[in-house]
Amino acid sequence: MRTFGRRVVAVLLPTFVVVCVVSTSGSLQQTPTNLFDPVYQIYQYVQSYFYKPELIDDQKALYGAMKGVVEELDDPYSEFLDPTELTQFNESLEGEFSGVGIELSIKDSVLSVITPLVGTPAEAAGIVAGDQILAIDGESTEGTTLSEAGVRIRGQTGTTVTLTIRHGDGTIVDIPIVRAQITIDPVTSSTLADGTIGYIRILRFESETVAMLDTALGSFDLESMTGLVLDLRNDPGGLMPAAISTASRFIDEGIVLRTQDRLAGEKLYWSKGNRVPNLPLAILINRGSASASEITAGAIRDNNMGILIGETSYGKGVFQQLIDFPDGSALKITAGEYFTPAGRVVNDIGLAPDIAVASDGDPIAVAVQWIQEHTGMLMPIDLGTPPTPTP
Repeated sequence: MRTFGRRVVAVLLPTFVVVCVVSTSGSLQQTPTNLFDPVYQIYQYVQSYFYKPELIDDQKALYGAMKGVVEELDDPYSEFLDPTELTQFNESLEGEFSGVGIELSIKDSVLSVITPLVGTPAEAAGIVAGDQILAIDGESTEGTTLSEAGVRIRGQTGTTVTLTIRHGDGTIVDIPIVRAQITIDPVTSSTLADGTIGYIRILRFESETVAMLDTALGSFDLESMTGLVLDLRNDPGGLMPAAISTASRFIDEGIVLRTQDRLAGEKLYWSKGNRVPNLPLAILINRGSASASEITAGAIRDNNMGILIGETSYGKGVFQQLIDFPDGSALKITAGEYFTPAGRVVNDIGLAPDIAVASDGDPIAVAVQWIQEHTGMLMPIDLGTPPTPTP
């Protein structure tokens, strides 16, 4: 019997990786065993009649059929990954790869930029969250999958890829970008306001993020500080356990996350008490904040442990399960949806900031001002009903 492994992922780009066992009893849809017999018959006809048999590749044909089944779901986050695509996907989770540094999604059937990663060639070239990629090296992206686009955009360090970009104002430009080795340091920290406010920026939720966050928090003299800033701008997400653990560092005992899927139903994730003083906490978000960063921001906000400042976040509120096959390929399938502790929907909506700051504004300055206005107070404080995102 063929064996395979399952990993649960919540990424945008994906999305966390967690080894788990999933029960397959009860809710799986029953399918006739002979449903796909015609597919095999068609391939037999191809082998018998196609006039150039040397072009027939059994493995590529199998992968093509498997891709087709998943593509019919019309879900931007579900796809079959061949071995090359899976290798690149796993590399992206580790935060080191050769490319231009763009997190991608498919929105309204168009390949779109969730965010350029900070400090990458894409950011330097002027790519911004929300840009649409119409072509890669002159070849249309219509109908492409996320992994196919990733393979085309990545390449050898020092080579150039040209992206045809449609900006939010409708202008279309060709942007050549030189590929580089991308290394993302998931957590950085410093202090603001003459050392009285701790500043932590999380760029990705990876396997090392929580340990690096704890190191950053441990470097601060929290007893003498007046507040903290947690910067999640242009953070496309990553590992769900990292997001839950990060939120739990700032939340007293309570719900951190709600998920809903066909096999497990509703599941609640809890914090069992935070590890830092309940200082006033400002969380920075923008339209490049997605997935795991929205989990963290939504959890902290719904528990009244921090205020959101900036722009409405991306709105990626579904998670994927990654099923590995022995030949090095995998199925990445959207398995469920997640909600904030208060049950707010995130997918295709995002989180609205309590204090809006335009993209050309200075949310750090706004955060410092808010913290200084609340010096001496301890969270949680009544922040009112979370604002509703507007289209």
